[in-house]
This record gives sequence, structure tokens and C-alpha cells, in this order.
Amino acid sequence: MLSVIVGRSGPFAGQSVVLGDAPLTFGRKSDNDVVIVSVSASRFHAEIVTENGAYVLRDRDSRNGTYVNELRVTRHELTPGDTIRIGDETFLFETQEAVETVMDLSQLALPRADAAANPGVLRVTVSGGGPVGLAFALLLEDALPGRVSVTVHDGRWVRDGTTVVWKDETQGNVRRQQVVTVQSRQYLALSEEIRMALFGDGGQFSEMWPLGPDSVDGRPPRNIRIAYIEDRLLELANSKPAIRLVPKKFDPVEQGHLIARDHVLVICEGGRSRTREHFADRFGAADATIYSLDGEHLQDVILGLRVKSRLSDPMSVLLTVAQNRFLLNSLRGEGFLNMRLTREEARNVIGIDPVRQVFEECIAARPCVMSRHEDNEFVCPTHGTLFLPALLRGSPLWKRIQEGLRLFGVDEDDLSAITSFRLDMVQRPRFTAQLTRPTADRPGTYGFLLGDAANAIHFWPGRGLNSGLASAVSLARSLSRVWRGRPLRDADFIRHEAAMSMLQYRHKSRAWNAMVTTDERGVTRAIKDIIDRSMEATAGPAGPAAGVARPAAGGAGPAPRVAGSAAGGSASAGASGADVEILLDRMRSIRERLAERLPGLPDDEQLRSHLAALAPSTLRTLQESGAWDTLIVGGEEADIDIFYQQDAPVFVPATPRATDPLPDPRTSAILGPS
Repeated sequence: MLSVIVGRSGPFAGQSVVLGDAPLTFGRKSDNDVVIVSVSASRFHAEIVTENGAYVLRDRDSRNGTYVNELRVTRHELTPGDTIRIGDETFLFETQEAVETVMDLSQLALPRADAAANPGVLRVTVSGGGPVGLAFALLLEDALPGRVSVTVHDGRWVRDGTTVVWKDETQGNVRRQQVVTVQSRQYLALSEEIRMALFGDGGQFSEMWPLGPDSVDGRPPRNIRIAYIEDRLLELANSKPAIRLVPKKFDPVEQGHLIARDHVLVICEGGRSRTREHFADRFGAADATIYSLDGEHLQDVILGLRVKSRLSDPMSVLLTVAQNRFLLNSLRGEGFLNMRLTREEARNVIGIDPVRQVFEECIAARPCVMSRHEDNEFVCPTHGTLFLPALLRGSPLWKRIQEGLRLFGVDEDDLSAITSFRLDMVQRPRFTAQLTRPTADRPGTYGFLLGDAANAIHFWPGRGLNSGLASAVSLARSLSRVWRGRPLRDADFIRHEAAMSMLQYRHKSRAWNAMVTTDERGVTRAIKDIIDRSMEATAGPAGPAAGVARPAAGGAGPAPRVAGSAAGGSASAGASGADVEILLDRMRSIRERLAERLPGLPDDEQLRSHLAALAPSTLRTLQESGAWDTLIVGGEEADIDIFYQQDAPVFVPATPRATDPLPDPRTSAILGPS
């Protein structure tokens, strides 16, 4: 008999968790199984464990205690009907059978009875309800009307009456306000209903980037906020009877006996998917050596700055394309300014707990989003930490952040939040795997990797969402073509596997070109190291900026100190002038290429005046970082349509070997086709 924990009050109300052999943890930290957002809860508050066949609730030395039936406990063997209180939230411990008599079945992670009884219905579970997971569910529902039942899991949702909505910051979920650029090849492949939901209100997107070689039917790329995409897709999914939304994180161990009853499990939880790792033996080991340099698996750390820019879109495009240190992707000036960090700068992306006076790496490791409060404090709402470089106003990293703001015409007061994320890539051997075999009473389950769970793409080329949508379109097409009410076969997905292999090769080879550059002598270096050396070259007598001294993560230590020059030192006026001229010459060439497709580009006088406000060390860094290959911005997208045309030949590209040379970023024209 299964036992469950059901939320009775608070943000978890109406949600349920089926208990298994693994401990179930409660607390304020985001890596707990049940995140308690109440300030009365401790970071690691309590847990439920199995002991001698029973479930035992244990307090983990919490500050305000754990209660069962309003009595404070340190250890309590749970019995059906017990009420647990942690912070301001209460939970009921009960058997699943008992809960079914008092709860709507839609709030439990059970397959639909009608779907299980009808052999003609394709039963699908989706782990991860972001844009890719929801788009796939909606596309499949549209392609197989009346013949599919889709269950989508996501722990970032909460039930609100009869619908499921996104949790907000008070419930432990900081919404993704980043702006993404969706290529026309991808948004035109979506159903008309999805396109209307996303773009029917013209005020929610902009067409900032010009037409590129891959623009379909003369439609330019569109900038749109991720949170808006998520809201509209979830709203649409709520209206579909064939799509069941479960506001809890998918657990492959807990749900294993249920998944065996499904035909399909679609994994699109993101680059750190636990479900994918649970089935790692089926999908095969990923190869990191392909994306390595001198034996090091390359990784970029990006600082994301939520800003509002005063510059026009054409000026922002030109400034972005002309260098490789900063990227502004915005919707009418509001969006995220992404800053590529050096190794030393990445080590200084830390928070500090103002109460315990210890360093925390929540912004670097989770990552968390720190919102601006008074006195230049950027506060993590989950962990209560402060962004340390902003407190140390003279720190090198903070001064370089200010230079990025100045480059894109952002007042410091218009910097409203800071986050960071790490980006690297691996080569995956396959994206389709049979998880269970067919039996007399089981259909056999196929698993699929979509989105970042399949191909975590470097953000600099901006291909993550585009690749994810293409993978969702491909799988929905494959399933809708082959579903005939019989067990699925490997051969049913040869077209989809070929499309995924092409997406991986095309996008990751281009993403690699956004991480490295090769000089005229054939020497390949990481762009972040070129940026670092440019700052060393302009450093004063004190040497390169050392940043913030700190102890090991989480440990107490002496008060932080700042060392080194403020912004990488100074450069001579002559060197500064030379850097301005090189940048201007680069921008003229870019402007000539883009002028016909992007009206309103600034003239030389406007550019010179704008660049003159930057520090000499910043000008040197921008100049030496190199221009951005605009082929990466405007296309060319992988065209999966070739695999779904009538009688189209199907082939799977061979996986590159670690010894194979990678594409040279300078082999294509740096400014793209005109």
C-alpha cells in the first residue's frame, strides 16, 4: 500500500508526493525535495525516512521545530491521518487509497483510467513543463486529436483552483525574464494555435535582429520573453482535456511502475536532468572530450544582468555584434545583458550570508536570481545571501559590470537583478532509447531526450530554445505518423534520431565557435582567456586584478578584501585611440552588411562619441575579444523538414571523434552574407 504526503495549507496545498525508499527532505534551500518558502523554516528542516518498514519523520535541528498533530517532535513514526507542520505549511500523511476518496484524482500522479483502458490512445508522460515540454505536448495533442493522453510534470507549478499556474517568487520560483530570439524556421513550424497564443498580441515580441539567410518567407527572428512563452503555453495546455498537468517534479524512481504502463517518456527537464541520468545506461555515456581544448573540457561562466537600456535596437545590435565580451538580448530595451567572465571573475561570483558572515555560492551553483534592494544590495530570495561584488563598490568585477552597463547605455539604477549560469557541451550518442520491453500487459516504453536535456547549447549563439523547439516538432511529427495502436519499434524513430543528430552537429559546432577563436598561426584559444590577457596587458604596476579574497565555500574567514587595479589598469591615450579606430572600422563593415536589413543604424559620429565614454581597458578588451560571427545570430538553422518530406532519404551523421578537427570560426565570413 503506497503512502503519500499531501499539502493541506501553504503553497504546496493540493499537491501530493508518493513516498518511496529514498528520504524526502523539507527546508528552505532549493535542493530540498519539498521547498518551504516560509521564513520560519530552516534551510534543512526535516526529513521522512524509512525505518524497519515504517516512515519516520525526523527534525534536522531546525530553528523553530517540527510538529505532528501540533506537538513538537524530534522523531516520530508516522501513522495515517497525522498532520505535519513545518514553518507555515501543513501536510497530511495518508495512504494513497484514502487520499483518493477525498481528493480530485487530477492532483495525484496516476494515469488516466480512460487512457489505460483504450488501446488506441497513445499514453505519454513528459518530465519538465518548460517551453519545450509544453510545446511538445500541445503539438502532439494537435496532431493526434482524441488519440493521445499526455501527462506533464513540473515542480515549478502550483494548483490554483481548477487550473495549474506557475509559482511565483514567494513560493520559491523566480521566473525566467530572459529574452530569447526565436528564428522564423522554428516558430512557423508550430501549430497556428500556438503561434496565435505567443504572437497574437504584437506588443509581446519585437523583431530586433535583421533578416538572415535562414529566415523563412521573409519573416525575421523574434525576440520574446521566456516567462511570457511559459505563461501562454501553460494557459493553453490547461484548456486541453487530453493534457493533464501535475504540479510536482517527476521522480523516475517513484513513478517507475506507472511509466511502465505508458508508451512514451519524454525527458526535457534541462541540462542537469536527473531523469536522464537515471536512464543513463539506456541513452549511453556522453563524451566531453570533443569540446575540450588542451585536455580541458571548456566551460564558460556567464553573468546575467537584468537591465533596461536607453539605446535603440539598431545601436544595441551593432554594439553586440562588434565584440565578444557582452551580449544584450532585449525586448524594446528591457532584457538581460550577458557578460562572458574570465576564470578569475567567475571565482568572484559569490554571495555572502549577512547573518552568519560566511560565503555562499548559491548564485554560481544553483543558479539563483538576486534582485536589487536598497543600498545597492542584490538579495537572493531563497537563501537570503547578498551579491558580494556589489557590496564592495571598488571591486574589479563590479567596475567591469559598470563598464558593460555604460557600453549599452544602462543607468546603474536600471540594473534590477543579477544571476549567473555555467555553459558547456557534451556529445550525446543517442536521443532515443527503449526503456522497457513489451509484455502481455505492458506496451513497452520508449524514452526521448528533448531540449537542453538533449543538447545544452552555448547561449552566445542563442540556439537553446530554437534547438528545443525543433526537437519537439520532430518528435511530435514522428509519433503522429507512426502511432497505430500497436507497440512502438526502433524503426519508427529513425527520422527523429537523424534530425536530433543533425541538430546536435549543427548547433554545437557553431556554439564551439562562440567559445574559441583561431589566430592566423592556427593557434586556438578560449575567448575568455583572450579577454583575460587583454586585461593583464593593460594592468598597472600592481598587476592584474585579483578580485575578492575568500575562504573555501561556506566557511568562515577574515573580512573580504579587494586587491589590484579598479578595472584592469589603464592604457595610454594612444593605445586607447587605436582601439577606438579598430572598433569603428569593424562597426563600419558590419553596418554596411546590415544597413539594408536594419534601418536606423548609428553613424560614425554617434559611435565615436559613445565609445569615448568607455575606459581604455574596456576598449582594449572589446577590441581584442573579436567580432561576433553574424551567421550565428541570423541562421542558419537546422532544417528538420528534410527528414519528413515524402520519400526523403534518411541518414544519421557519424558522431565526430575527439581527434577530428572542429570547424574554424574564421572560415566563414565574420559578418555573414549580405
